[in-house]
Amino acid sequence: MHTPGALLAVAEAAVDEVEPLFIQGLGAPPAQQKSGGGFVTQVDWAIEQRLRTALTQFTGIAVYGEEFGGNLCQDTVWVVDPIDGTANYSAGNPLCGILVSLLHRGQPVVAVASFPLLGRRVAAAEGGVLRSHGAVAPASATTQGGVAPAGATTQGGVAAASAIRHVGCSTHLSPQNYANLLSTGLRPRMTGSVGVDTAFVAQGVFAGAVNYSAHPWDNAAGALLVRAAGGTATDPEGRQWTAASAGLVVGTPEVHATLLAALQEQSEEED
Repeated sequence: MHTPGALLAVAEAAVDEVEPLFIQGLGAPPAQQKSGGGFVTQVDWAIEQRLRTALTQFTGIAVYGEEFGGNLCQDTVWVVDPIDGTANYSAGNPLCGILVSLLHRGQPVVAVASFPLLGRRVAAAEGGVLRSHGAVAPASATTQGGVAPAGATTQGGVAAASAIRHVGCSTHLSPQNYANLLSTGLRPRMTGSVGVDTAFVAQGVFAGAVNYSAHPWDNAAGALLVRAAGGTATDPEGRQWTAASAGLVVGTPEVHATLLAALQEQSEEED
């Protein structure tokens, strides 16, 4: 029962159950402020509670979530972000989604990233192929709906060749880091959702993404999805991403290397 493929099926079924609530609650106002300027809505709480119930009931594996916490130090644990991009969600912006992953010894082995308002979902289990729904696959992509090589064009001319140089980045990126990325010829884009950024990389919409979030609920799913798509996922220092990493850098091998070099340039300037 507890193979990555079987656990992925459970995760997707749990996400299926909460998607209607996600759609119906769009525009929910803040219910409580968080430290750092963020906030949570009543829908965040409701979705996480439902995910916790379903995941633990059908697998017996505990949950660590953004809103209700848990024990991340367990050998195997579900990690849940009920609404990634809550500020977008509350404003009616469709760039937001539901992230569910399973960590085993600090590494993601199951991942689901669902974006109901965009009609997109990306899912993967360790050792399996990326499953992508709702994206126009790059004509020369290496996997189904996956990371497109730099310079590739998409079917039907949906994206120009230059668009594959787009990289997602968080609003916490320093002005100097942003400038360094621009100097490489990459085109930084801020969606307001780490989950959207990394899913777009897995689907070939973006060529890479970078953020400095230390929260595994932000990054675990994306790390596995990009790897399953044939891309590279590390921390900002170029080390293997783990649940303890302070940030995530993903992309095609070429763009990932460019991102790391730009970030390292900033570190050297600070020294």
